[in-house]
Amino acid sequence: MAISVGSKMPAGTLKVVTADGPKDVPAEEFFKGRKVVLFAVPGAFTPTCSEQHLPGFVSKSGDIKAKGVDEIACMAVNDHFVLKAWSAARGVGDSVTMIADGAATYTKALGLDVDLSTPGLGVRSRRYAMIVDDGKVAALKIEEKPGQIAESGADQILAAL
Repeated sequence: MAISVGSKMPAGTLKVVTADGPKDVPAEEFFKGRKVVLFAVPGAFTPTCSEQHLPGFVSKSGDIKAKGVDEIACMAVNDHFVLKAWSAARGVGDSVTMIADGAATYTKALGLDVDLSTPGLGVRSRRYAMIVDDGKVAALKIEEKPGQIAESGADQILAAL
């Protein structure tokens, strides 16, 4: 069952991509006492993720943070090497924190995994965005149709803040 509004974020370890390599951060520590916008994409370098979803959060990061958000994070079921390269290729800088979930462990804990084996992608994350306030989900926007950003884009999160 997927996480829902009002739920506490599950325990687990987040692999945060840093300039010095990956850093394991307990999820409880990452979300505790802060307001975090967490969005997820099915995969780095995929068309919708690269051309719309990530760039929207990068370009609107100042507006989002001005609404009291401490951190914006993007999670993908890719390894940290891929996310580091994707971040560099898209000019993310420090506007969005990248989180690698290579084995979909945290994605599965959220109940937001999807089997995309038919198009050759394997188990991935559903496309979503959420606002997490001190470890609890305050808003959750999950896309129902693949390849679309109708609910989980930066503009929709700005409206929800």
